[in-house]
Amino acid sequence: MTFMESVTTCFNKYLVFEGRATRSEFWWFMLFGFVVNLVLAMIHPTLETLFSLAIFLPSLAVGTRRLHDVDKSGWWQLLHIIPLIGTIVLIVFFATDGDKYPNKYDRHI
Repeated sequence: MTFMESVTTCFNKYLVFEGRATRSEFWWFMLFGFVVNLVLAMIHPTLETLFSLAIFLPSLAVGTRRLHDVDKSGWWQLLHIIPLIGTIVLIVFFATDGDKYPNKYDRHI
């Protein structure tokens, strides 16, 4: 999936918490959010805050779909609450190659 396809897909699936997201879809969208936040922070902190709020739900949704691809529940994102260790564990989950076989998070099951 290309950069633009990923960003478009994530905004089209704004509140879709079911199904799967590929690694490329997830990581391109995270890169988009990071770069835009960085640029907006240099322009004005209020713009950065507004953008962060605007992409909060799509980021949560794509994270949930990414975890579904590695056969984990979206609730695993709560590990962000645990400083450092939780974030490291989530990065490992997000970077893991997805299941090539159907799992309990596929739509047709």
